[in-house]
Amino acid sequence: MENVKQKFADRLKKAMVKAGYKPEPAVLERNFNLHYYGKSITLHGVRKWLIGESIPPYDKIIALAEMLRISPEELTFGLEIKKRVKEQRARWDDGIGFQEREMFEAFLALPAPQRKVVREVIQAFTKAFPARDEII
Repeated sequence: MENVKQKFADRLKKAMVKAGYKPEPAVLERNFNLHYYGKSITLHGVRKWLIGESIPPYDKIIALAEMLRISPEELTFGLEIKKRVKEQRARWDDGIGFQEREMFEAFLALPAPQRKVVREVIQAFTKAFPARDEII
């Protein structure tokens, strides 16, 4: 968990610099409280964000992201998560053809009990016939 907090702190500091702010608690506290309409944050609270002791709640992350002109996702998770999601989506899109897409759409249109039966059948086939690298 500490690593996650530290990574958030690093992203926050970089975003501050990129937006033209000094990455200092007093600067962040003053500017954040100008952009946030909820309960104001203290200098001590902001300091904890910058040194990686805590991560703000999501409503404050949204205000930070607006203030720093970046997406809340980028501030929270970094760019690497977007890249991984795109890579997974590309693998998925490249790996299936028209018939498979049609079959998935039909599967998703089924009521929940029937989807459960189909999943169980697929799991049974997967156990009975383990995947091989060769396509027959």
